[in-house]
This record gives sequence, structure tokens and C-alpha cells, in this order.
Amino acid sequence: MPDTLPPVLSTARLRLRPFNEDDASALFRVFSDDEVVRFWSVGAWTELVQAQTMIDEALAAYREGGLYRYAIALADTDELIGICNLRGFFEQNRRCELGYALGSAYWGRGYALEALEALLGHAFTALDMNRIEADIDPRNEASARLLERLGFRQEGYMPERWIVHGEKADTAFYGLLRRYWDERALSRSSPGTTG
Repeated sequence: MPDTLPPVLSTARLRLRPFNEDDASALFRVFSDDEVVRFWSVGAWTELVQAQTMIDEALAAYREGGLYRYAIALADTDELIGICNLRGFFEQNRRCELGYALGSAYWGRGYALEALEALLGHAFTALDMNRIEADIDPRNEASARLLERLGFRQEGYMPERWIVHGEKADTAFYGLLRRYWDERALSRSSPGTTG
């Protein structure tokens, strides 16, 4: 879908920006952490070249389309603390998939919610998406809570869909429609409601 560098998205504490070559060390710190990749289909990274490969893939995708990957960076230092992306674009159906990871040192501070609110808002407005999907390991309760806070609804379940770190893992499917997003925004702006 996108064929140029994605625009920088700014929030109160974060900048979602395209990757650059200087991000390799910080990206490696995120994905070499066993806690971060606990529910991913691959193990913790062991070599810096793995981070460089992800950066190279993102840079190529900016030119070719099909992957809209952002570095989640702290606004005041520009330090990469995680990633978020949209991929698997189906233009006819205005649908794509969401992915994200945040360094464990930054968990529990609302950074993931803040970053994904900006990315999803951009997806539904500037990219005119109608539906965004996510799939997670149902044991990842923090990720499930995050998706639900963003307005995603669990839509399905597939047992033993993956083999993760040598064990069978299930998948919980989530979907977020544009109308859910709009309803969430409306309820958050109504007097007497909190998000």
C-alpha cells in the first residue's frame, strides 16, 4: 500500500517514525530480551545482524509498499523503545494487520497504548482503512488488555496454531472496525466518560 516513507506521528511522549540505520543497537536490545519475545514465533535475537535485517526490510518496504513499520521512539531523546507496524494490506477490502513490540523496560507506562492510538488513528483516517486485525497468543494477557482498550473485539480462536519455543501455542484473533474506532472516539469525548 504505502510506497514512500511513512509520515512521522507525534504524541505527547513519543514519535512514531521510519527506521534509520542508527536504530540497530536499540532494536537489538528490544528483540534480544526473552520477555519481549516470549509469545513470538521466533526466539530472542543473538546477533546484531538480525536487527540490521529488520531495518533493511523496513527500508525496502518503504520503497515497495506492503509494510508500514514504525520505530516507537521517545520524543525527547529519539531513542527507539519498540516497533509497531501495519502489514498485509488488502486494498480492495481496506483491511490490514497490526503488529507491535515494546522493550520490557518500558512496559506498564502506557507507551504501547499511546503509540497504537496514533498508528490506528492514522490508519483509519489517512490510509482509509475499514478493518484492522491482530492475532495474539491468548496467554499474553497484557496484549489482550491493550487490544481491548483500543476497541478491538475478540473474534476467533485457533488452538495449536503455532509452535513457539518448542511448545504448541494457540491464537486469539481480534478485529477493529472503523465504526468501533469512531464509536470509541465519540464515547471518550462525551461528558462524564473516561478512556
